[in-house]
Amino acid sequence: MKNKFSLLATFLLVHVFLIAQNNVNQPNANIRISLNQKIGKMYPAWAWFGYDEPNYTYMKDGKKLLSEIAALSPVPVYVRAHSLLVTGDGVPALKWGSTNAYTEDANGNPIYDWTIIDQIFDTYVQRGMKPLAQIGFMPEALSTHPVPYKHAWKPGDNYNDIYTGWAYPPKDYQKWAELVYQWVKHSVARYGQKEVESWYWEVWNEPNSAYWKGSQSEFFKLYDYSADAVKRALPTAKIGGTDITGNGMKFQDAFLKHCLVDTNYVTGKIGSPLDLILFHAKGSPKLEKGTVVMSARAQLKNIEDNLKVIQAYPSLKQVPIVIGESDPEGCAACGMATSPQNAYRNGTMYSSYTAATFARKYELAQKFGSNLIGAVTWAFEFENQPWFYGFRDLATNGVDKPVLNVFRMFGKMQGDFVEATSDRAYSLQMALDSSFRGAKTDIGTLATKRQKTASILVWNYHDVDIKGEKTQVSIEIAGINASSATLIHYRIDDEHSNSYELWKKMGSPKEPTSQQIAELEKAGQLTQVNKPQKVSISKGHLKLSTDLPRQAVDLFQVNW
Repeated sequence: MKNKFSLLATFLLVHVFLIAQNNVNQPNANIRISLNQKIGKMYPAWAWFGYDEPNYTYMKDGKKLLSEIAALSPVPVYVRAHSLLVTGDGVPALKWGSTNAYTEDANGNPIYDWTIIDQIFDTYVQRGMKPLAQIGFMPEALSTHPVPYKHAWKPGDNYNDIYTGWAYPPKDYQKWAELVYQWVKHSVARYGQKEVESWYWEVWNEPNSAYWKGSQSEFFKLYDYSADAVKRALPTAKIGGTDITGNGMKFQDAFLKHCLVDTNYVTGKIGSPLDLILFHAKGSPKLEKGTVVMSARAQLKNIEDNLKVIQAYPSLKQVPIVIGESDPEGCAACGMATSPQNAYRNGTMYSSYTAATFARKYELAQKFGSNLIGAVTWAFEFENQPWFYGFRDLATNGVDKPVLNVFRMFGKMQGDFVEATSDRAYSLQMALDSSFRGAKTDIGTLATKRQKTASILVWNYHDVDIKGEKTQVSIEIAGINASSATLIHYRIDDEHSNSYELWKKMGSPKEPTSQQIAELEKAGQLTQVNKPQKVSISKGHLKLSTDLPRQAVDLFQVNW
């Protein structure tokens, strides 16, 4: 995977002109695609998803959505879920889940029950998906502070209410290690060695936050015991950490040093296994005078700062990196009713934000020469919740939201990245310095070529969630070795690939009829602007023109 994203910086050409903020006239955008200028292999870093509530996995809408996610990707999708070792009855709630994998009898002897975990992982494996298996959180019988254990958090409550007995270190590290060992052994017995070798295991979540009630050194001890147990059960298994959050770079740096040069708490030798490095990156939207204003900069800076820390260790250059949670902000279960700054989630702003930021993730990976393999979108679904409540989810009651269609677009981009430039794209440095808040919108592009198919992604994004004039976008594609081709044009905007706008036109029904649900499901799919067209190619060139609304995303596919 070395240099996988080499030269991807050429994707974004800087021609941002400073004009008055109140100038509503958006100048035209010019995009140039050179299909013969290959940049590197298109690796689907986007094909990673995660969520807090693991029990949704095998429920009706959870299974439906996972099937859709699996179908949209040309490679196996990795899935990360919290609470896989939490004690309970398996009944989900917001910010909660349980498997009851570990309990103890009256004499303190371990009792292992893999029934619910098997339901979760079976659902993934049956769909060709791969677990990014999170080793956590602490079973009630092992917690140093088991009371209180299950919380009853709801939107609007203090977020700190979620941190209960499951967040504490184990009272017995040997028992914890044996639990991990038995889990991995069971997984190999159930799914086969080859299958489990394709998974990733990672320890805990955000240990630099309230998710971990122990000390830094206690977490390193937990990691050593966990990693040793995984490797004893399956020496070829892959394990990593730390999935730090926020400004946790000092914690991450200390963890990397521990894995490289510190004494292992289990073996007494130097170092600990590290097959994967993880961290989180989140934005920070605000409500300003009733308007949602995103902060893509905050998320991109999180990524940049973490990659700088990792870059300082040359021996880790080839270790895969995964952004374990990569999102516009931090609380998926905080709906817009209680957190109005999250009103972006139902509509097309979430879609355009996703397109614009993923392009910069690739560019940041190239900038630091990092082996980025994935960025986990922490969004799934919330079973049996109000329609379009404003959760950070991909679907509502089985109906896909606009953001899922961005990933459908990504799934159609295969083969090699090719040179793609736009004279209306913000530079990476400008995005890192001040986000996407200038007088003009960010009109950027990514392009791929696979055999006789070219895919061109174009977005029109701005941090401020207001309606704006359409911008005329001119696209010139060079390097088509044919006299004619078929053009397919997909779009996400208010009129296309958008179940939310249709729901509002229906009157925002709290209980849609079966006919309305069928219409909403259809509207939630990726749709074409018009029927496929036959187009002429002149000297290897194809010229296109489109009017792209603010907060919209286009995908053009050219087949010859």
